[in-house]
Amino acid sequence: MTDEEQLWGRDPDPDADLLAAARDGDRQALDALLRRHEERLHAVCRRITGDPTDALDALQEAMVAIVRGLPRFDGRSRVSTWMYRVTTNCCLDELRRRRRRPTDPLPELEEAPPGGAPDVDEAVAVRTDVDAALAALPPEFRAPVVLRDVVGHDYAEIAAILEIPPGTVRSRIARGRRALARDLGNQTPSPDRPSLRP
Repeated sequence: MTDEEQLWGRDPDPDADLLAAARDGDRQALDALLRRHEERLHAVCRRITGDPTDALDALQEAMVAIVRGLPRFDGRSRVSTWMYRVTTNCCLDELRRRRRRPTDPLPELEEAPPGGAPDVDEAVAVRTDVDAALAALPPEFRAPVVLRDVVGHDYAEIAAILEIPPGTVRSRIARGRRALARDLGNQTPSPDRPSLRP
């Protein structure tokens, strides 16, 4: 078993080679590393910020912070875990900035034309309900729920990303899920419960 495997207690970091090359100045390796994770990082940003524009701002800020931080990455976690930590922190910063911005009233939405595709309409309605319920969660519950239920991280990874104890992660996820269930009208687990995955 290699030192790397002993450190994480599992397979070696799949991003280690790209990280090493990127640190040596290989721009293609850096681009490949960022592209490998961009879609999932963007999903985290969308779900944590609850706003497409804020999500893009947070993602861009995260990508810049990741590139600038690569030389200082210490290897105590997987590269992806560190990238999610940076991204989550950028999302939480974006939420703090949003609270300080003046808010404009929402424009009125036009009613959908009759005869629209019912499956699509229903899927959009469910997605909108889930996004609204997530947006209503306080950030300290929203981030761990998104990292678990959208991205699929385990509790230990979430604890590392958020830099909080695993017990706190479990508690926040449980409380966040209860609030989501209440807001979505699902008091008991059900196979029909809307998925949080993008």
